[in-house]
Amino acid sequence: MTISENKVVSLTYELKLDNASGEVVDMADASEPLVFLYGAGNMLPKFESNLANLKVNDNFEFTLASADAYGDFIEEAIIDLPIDIFMVEGKIDPDMLTIGNIIPMQDNEGHPMDGVVVAVENDQVKMDFNHPMAGKTLYFTGKILDLRDATEEELSHGHVHGPHGHHH
Repeated sequence: MTISENKVVSLTYELKLDNASGEVVDMADASEPLVFLYGAGNMLPKFESNLANLKVNDNFEFTLASADAYGDFIEEAIIDLPIDIFMVEGKIDPDMLTIGNIIPMQDNEGHPMDGVVVAVENDQVKMDFNHPMAGKTLYFTGKILDLRDATEEELSHGHVHGPHGHHH
């Protein structure tokens, strides 16, 4: 069996920035592998295409340019917001507005997005809504642990169920 549409893939991986000697920023080992439904759009498309046709016990190694991963870093995604929107019951929580803090927010359409506090000035909060991996080259290595056909229910829901399911 090879990795293709509608297969449930379990794999280990190590994600480094830039290349093999880069900083490790994320990983999944055999005790808690990454498990996902291939072709359901839950993963980066280029991540999936690099795994196509691999089999159990195959190792992989590939690099994703930022454009193929989380996109380029966009200056426009750094926004000044009025400090009032962070008020809870008329007060500002100073702990919330600390530099580097990640605050879950929503865009105008109600989609969740995380903003990082960059600066707090008087009545304004400067937030960065770039993905933390925006503008970064991602270097993946890992191994395919398991491969199975997705169940009817998984296909209709578009994600894996059971142990390790609903895991992001």
